[in-house]
Amino acid sequence: MTYELLAPVASISALLFATYSAWRVLKGETGTARMNDISQAIREGAMTYLRKQYRTIAIFVAISAIALGLALGAFTALAFVTGAVFSALAGYIGMAVAVRANVRTTQAARGGAGGALMTAFQGGTVMGMMVVGLALLGIYLLYLASGDPFEVVGFGVGASLVGLFARVGGGIYTKAADIGADLVGKIEVGIPEDDPRNPGVIADLVGDNVGDVAGMGADLFESNVGSILAAMLIGVIGATEYGREGVIFPLALQAAGIFSTILGTLLVRALKGTKPQTALNGGMFASGILVTIAACFLAQGMFGRLNVFYAALSGITAAVLVGLITQYYTSSDKPPVRAIAESSQTGSATTILTGLAMGMKSAALPVLVICGAILLAHEFAGVYGVAIAALGMQSIAGIIVAVDAFGPIVDNASGIAEMAGLGPKVRRTTDALDSVGNTTKAICKGFAISDAGFETIALFLVYTLHADLETVLLTDPSVVIGLFIGGILPFVYCGLCLQAVGTTAFQMVEEIRRQFREIPGLKEGRARPDYARCVDISTAAALRNLLAPGLIAIAIPIIVGFTLGPEAVGALLIGSIITAFPMAIFMAYAGTAWDNAKKLIEGGHLGGKGSLTHRAAVIGDSVGDPFKDTAGPSLDVLMTILTTVSILFAPLFLKRL
Repeated sequence: MTYELLAPVASISALLFATYSAWRVLKGETGTARMNDISQAIREGAMTYLRKQYRTIAIFVAISAIALGLALGAFTALAFVTGAVFSALAGYIGMAVAVRANVRTTQAARGGAGGALMTAFQGGTVMGMMVVGLALLGIYLLYLASGDPFEVVGFGVGASLVGLFARVGGGIYTKAADIGADLVGKIEVGIPEDDPRNPGVIADLVGDNVGDVAGMGADLFESNVGSILAAMLIGVIGATEYGREGVIFPLALQAAGIFSTILGTLLVRALKGTKPQTALNGGMFASGILVTIAACFLAQGMFGRLNVFYAALSGITAAVLVGLITQYYTSSDKPPVRAIAESSQTGSATTILTGLAMGMKSAALPVLVICGAILLAHEFAGVYGVAIAALGMQSIAGIIVAVDAFGPIVDNASGIAEMAGLGPKVRRTTDALDSVGNTTKAICKGFAISDAGFETIALFLVYTLHADLETVLLTDPSVVIGLFIGGILPFVYCGLCLQAVGTTAFQMVEEIRRQFREIPGLKEGRARPDYARCVDISTAAALRNLLAPGLIAIAIPIIVGFTLGPEAVGALLIGSIITAFPMAIFMAYAGTAWDNAKKLIEGGHLGGKGSLTHRAAVIGDSVGDPFKDTAGPSLDVLMTILTTVSILFAPLFLKRL
C-alpha cells in the first residue's frame, strides 16, 4: 500500500468509528419520563435551529457557487459546495448524537462517574471522528479527481464559510440565552442555574449544543482542511525540494493522526475508573505521542531524512505548550482566576477591569510559542516546514473536538439532572463532570485559536508564492491601506458579534422578566414557563445576524484585490493576522477566566452564591460569555476565510495588472 492510500483508509476508519461510537451512545438507557421530556425539548430546539441555519447558509452557498463557477470554473464551484456540504454534514450528525447523549449521560450518572464519563465522551467522539474523517476524505477525493491541490482550495473556502456561520450563529444563540437566563435568574430572582422555573433555561441548554458542538466542530473542520491544504499547496508550488512526496505527506500525516486519535479514545475507556480529567488527558497525550512516532516513521520513509519530522514536532510541541498556558490562565486553582474572583469583592467594575487586564497579558505567551515554532520549523524545513508544523498541531484534532464536545454534553446532563429533580448524588457526579468539561472547552478554544494563527501564517505564505510576491513594500500607499484595512477588520467583525449578542440578550432578559411578572405561580414553581418563546428569540436573532460577518470575510479581500492589487491583499492578510490572533486569545482567555471565577465563588469561596461578590462575578461572566464563545473563537475562522479566498482569487488579481 502506498502512502497516498493511507488517506482514504484512515478517513473511512474515522467514519466507521464514529458510527460505532454513536451506536454505543444510543443503546444507553434514557431514564425517567421527566428526563426524556427535557431532553426532547433540548433536542427539538437544537435541531430546529440547525436546520434553519443550514437553509440560510444554503442560499448563500448557492449564490457564491454560481459566482465562483463563472469566475474560476465548474470544478472550483464543485469543490466549494462539497466543502460546505461536508462541514454541514459533520455538524448535523455530530450534534444529532450529542443532543441524545445528554440524557443518557444523566442516566449513567445515577450509576457512577465512570459510565457517565464514557457516555458523554463517546457522544463527543462522534463529532470528532466526523470532522477529521470527512475533512480528509473530501480533500483526497477532490485531489484524486483533479490532480492539482489548487483546484481543491474551493473545498477550504466552502468549509470556512460554514464554519464562520456556525461559529457566529451558534455563538449569538448560546450567549444571548446564557446571559438572559443568568442575569434574571441568578441576580434578580435568586434561583439556581438550570432551575426549571427559569424560562431561558432550555434555550441556554440548546445553545450549548449549537455553539460548542456544531460551532466548534465546524470551526476545527475548516482549520483541519486549511492546515492540510496549506502544506499540500506549498509542496506543489515547487518552493521546496520534496517533490510529489511533499504533496502526499500532509495526507499521510493526517491519516496517522486519525489512527492515533482512535487509539487515544480507546485509552480513555481503559482509564474511565480514574479521575475524569486524568482519563481525558491520558487520551489526548497518548494521541499526541502516537502521532509523533508515526510522523517520524513517515518522514524517514518518504524523504529519507527527519527534518520534516522535526518541523512537525515543533507544531505538536507548540500545541502542548498552548494547552498548559491555557490551563494556567483559565483554571480556577491558578492565580489569574483567583485574582478575578478576589476583585469581585469590590464590585463588577473591578471584576471586569481585572479580567480585561489578565486577558490582555495572557495573549503574549501563546503568540511567543507560535513564533518560536515558526522559527524552528522554518529552520528545519523552510517554508514547507512552517506548513507541516501547523499540520502537526492539527494532527490530533479528532480527539480535541471529542473532548470539547464532551463539555456541552455533560453541561446538558447536569441541567437535566437539576430540572428533573434527581438526587444530590447524581448532581454531584454531573457537576464534577461539568467542571472538567469547562476546563476541556477552554483548552480546546486555546488550541483552535493558536492553530488557526499558525495555519493562517502558512496559508499567507501560500498566497505570497501563488501571487508571486517576493516583497511587500510599506512605502507603497496601497500596501499601507491594505495593512490598515486588515488591522481594523477584526475590530469591526467583533463589534458586529458583540452587538448582536447584546441586542438579543436584551430581548431575552425582557422576555424572562415578562414571564416571571405575568405567569401566576411561576416563581413559586406552580406554573410551567414558556420555554419555546425564549428558544424562538435566540433562533431568530442568530439567523438574522449571520450575513454581515460572512459578507465582510468574503467580499473585503476580493474588493481590495481588484482595486488595490495583490500586494495590498498580502498586507491585508498580515494586518488581520497580527490583530485577530492576539485579540482572539485575549477574548477567549478573559471570558473563560471570568466564567471560572464565578464558579469558584459558587463553590463556596468569598461569600458563595447569593453574595454581592457572586453578583459581581455573574456580571463579569456575562461580559465574558460573548468574548469566549462568540467573537473570540470566530476570529480564527475569519483569519482562515480571508486567506483562502485570497488564494482562490490570486490569479484574477494578477490578471488585473
